[in-house]
Amino acid sequence: MTSAPLPQPRFRATLPVLTVLAALLLGNAMPAMADALDDAQKLVRRSQYLQAQEKIDVALAEDPNNAQALFLKGVVLSETGGTDEAIAIFARLTETYPEMPEPYNNLAVIYARQKSYEQARQALEMAIRANPTYGTAYENLGDIHAKLANQAYARAAQLEPNSKTARAKLTLSNELLGTSAKPAAR
Repeated sequence: MTSAPLPQPRFRATLPVLTVLAALLLGNAMPAMADALDDAQKLVRRSQYLQAQEKIDVALAEDPNNAQALFLKGVVLSETGGTDEAIAIFARLTETYPEMPEPYNNLAVIYARQKSYEQARQALEMAIRANPTYGTAYENLGDIHAKLANQAYARAAQLEPNSKTARAKLTLSNELLGTSAKPAAR
C-alpha cells in the first residue's frame, strides 16, 4: 500500500485586504489613489508586476508614505528580484504599523527564500503577536519549524552516522519537505 504524497511546504506571502485596511492605510486619500491601488493589487495577483509597479509609482508620487502602496511595492520587489529593497520596505512598515501582520509575514517569506530560517521564525512570531488569528503566519511558522527540524536531524545524522533514529527522522522530514537530501557522510 502506498501513501499519498505529502504536500510540500510553500511559504505564502500575503496581500492586504483592501476593504479591511483601506481606512487605516489610505486615510484621507483621494478615491483615484484607492482605485489605482486596487488595480495594482489585482495586477500583482495576476503576476503582472510591471503594470502594477506603474500604478504603485503613481500612488507613491502622490503620497510617498502611503502604507498600502509601499506594501504593494514590497511585494512587487520581492517577486522581481529587489529583495534588499523589499526587506527595507517591509521592515519600515513593521516599525510604522506594528499592528499589521502582513509585513512581518512577507519578511518571513523573503528570509525563508534566503534560507535564513531563524529570522523567518522571528518575523512570523511577530506577525502572530500582531494578530493571533492570522492563519497564514501559523502555517508558515509550521513550515519554518519543519525546515529547522530537518536541519537539526541532518546534523544529528552527520555527527552520529549510526543513529537509526536520527536517520529515520531525517527521512520523514525529507518526505514532509519534499526533499531527497541525504545526510552528509563523515
